[in-house]
Amino acid sequence: MIIVGLHFLLVPLLKNIMGEAQYVMQDAALMNYIDRRILSLENRLDKCNQDILDYVEEFRDFSKMVLSRLSGLNSYKAEVKDEVENLLTRVERAQRDVDYFGSVRDSKTCIEVDEDLVKQQLLEAAEEKRKLKDMLNASCDHMLAGVKSLKIVKKTGDKHGSWMRDPGKKHTKIYLLNGPVNNVIFEFANIMTFMESNHTLKARRVTLPFPWEGTGHVIYQGFLFYHRHGSLNEIIKFNIQKRNIVDHMLLPGAGRMPAYQLSPPTKIDLAIDEQGLWAIHAEPEIGGNLVITKINHITMSVEHSWDTTCSSKDAEAAFMACNTLYVVYNFPSGGTSRIQCAYDVLGMVNTYEIPVLHFPKRQGSHSTIHYDPKEKQLLAWGDGSQIIYKLQNQQKA
Repeated sequence: MIIVGLHFLLVPLLKNIMGEAQYVMQDAALMNYIDRRILSLENRLDKCNQDILDYVEEFRDFSKMVLSRLSGLNSYKAEVKDEVENLLTRVERAQRDVDYFGSVRDSKTCIEVDEDLVKQQLLEAAEEKRKLKDMLNASCDHMLAGVKSLKIVKKTGDKHGSWMRDPGKKHTKIYLLNGPVNNVIFEFANIMTFMESNHTLKARRVTLPFPWEGTGHVIYQGFLFYHRHGSLNEIIKFNIQKRNIVDHMLLPGAGRMPAYQLSPPTKIDLAIDEQGLWAIHAEPEIGGNLVITKINHITMSVEHSWDTTCSSKDAEAAFMACNTLYVVYNFPSGGTSRIQCAYDVLGMVNTYEIPVLHFPKRQGSHSTIHYDPKEKQLLAWGDGSQIIYKLQNQQKA
């Protein structure tokens, strides 16, 4: 009886225990499944995060590349723009030259030249030469025969610079423009004030709105003419007394290479002689030879241009005197400067008949040489020294 009672008690208990064990096993399997799923999700999230980091890094590299390309395109655009402007100016110049030539007529067997057309061209060329002589005052009939002596006035400033008088004015003022890039002019009452030890304290300072480039600037009739820094070939006309820009112009074909190989900061060298304002520059299309341009200083327009036979190679400076370009050469390490090429725009001086003219008593180099048509002297800047050279002239043949 007791056994039967225990049986009835144990059987439900065992069933209950077995049921709970089954539930526990099912719960454990479920937890294991959930754990595996969460682990899988975590792995996928880690991979997703890594992919995002890789994409971000790749995008950064791509952005850098695009920005670099855009920067290169901007600079290339500027270069192309400059080249197009130069090409247009050269095309205009070529067109003017073409106007001097007539046309020829084709035939089936040969090309015949129209004699009347040739005669007309010769007459036009003679008329053009006559106009040039009138424009340039053919009474200017002297040529350089020698550089007689020198006087070192002072030693002040950088290796590159320029100093000058104003040959278009009666006053005796001296102007100092120091350095290849600057925007401050020093004006002195006379050369004695300039020679004093504390000369800059007594100078009038004139600040330009835009700095100059190189050392090829000149002062004429109260105006400073200079190559604007950062521009290819812009020449500015600046009123020194009123301290304002009056006019400007672009010089066709200029600014693409140094005017003189031994003075690389100067790409446009302006000059004054008995006939007024000139510009000197070199062009790669003619083998680096020099080109001289007569400029109307009032209207800031080109009157005429000449391609010369004088090379810019080993040249350090040049100047105009009585319609003639004189080019000064030297050695790259410095030495005795010498004039060994001259070009007369009116053809009155044969460059091959001019002997080599050496500068006296000095070893070194020049960054600037300006001709003063009023005093018939050269004002030069050589290795930081301000120098005056006296000249010996003779009549043109």
